[in-house]
Amino acid sequence: MDTDALTIDGLNAFYGESHVLHDLSFSVKKGRVLGLLGRNGAGKTTCVSAIMGLVKASVTRVDLFGQSIAELSPEAISLRGVGLVPQGRRIFPSLTVYENLTVAARRGRSEHGSNWGLDQFYATFPRLQERQRQLAGSLSGGEQQMLAICRALMTNPRVVLFDEPSEGLAPQIVAEVAVVLKKLRDSGLSIVLVEQNIKLALDIADDVVVLNTGYIAHAGDVGSLRSNNRLVEQLLGIY
Repeated sequence: MDTDALTIDGLNAFYGESHVLHDLSFSVKKGRVLGLLGRNGAGKTTCVSAIMGLVKASVTRVDLFGQSIAELSPEAISLRGVGLVPQGRRIFPSLTVYENLTVAARRGRSEHGSNWGLDQFYATFPRLQERQRQLAGSLSGGEQQMLAICRALMTNPRVVLFDEPSEGLAPQIVAEVAVVLKKLRDSGLSIVLVEQNIKLALDIADDVVVLNTGYIAHAGDVGSLRSNNRLVEQLLGIY
């Protein structure tokens, strides 16, 4: 039986004395996309940050392909093969596009066989190649988002966490991001997708976990949510 790409069991997270995530347990299947959904303030970004070791958390188990990464530093978690495309992009604005990519480069350990490198990214995103000597802070919002995605993939991760990749982007750029996410899904990469754009999330995800005030309110395959308008309205506030 295949080992799950990422297994979370009993995750609790805190900001100061505030208990914001409550005993979350879910898994990401190898080569599948898990949509982590919920209204604003539901705990989605906190969950991703806790997985990466960026916020205070207690957890029974966090396994990456069967190996524990619980209580490791963010740097060690990254080195084990978890990539992060953070909310707000967080590229290095004073470095060039080329420098943003090469500073993150690492040989891969991916189960899906892809080996991400500059040539592959430049073929997929010719605008990044055209701007490779340009300071990243001068790029458009859409270009910065593409750069953030490529930077995460330059680490050749085994699992990638996407935190609101369509946030603040024009519809045309959102469509481009969707194409990239579908290509990554089809390549066999294991993905956690945090997304407020529910149509985008449901088009890409294989499975979904919906958070509500720090608790899991629903979990299942994407069809279990797509076919239930009442559940979508109740949990996500979409009418």
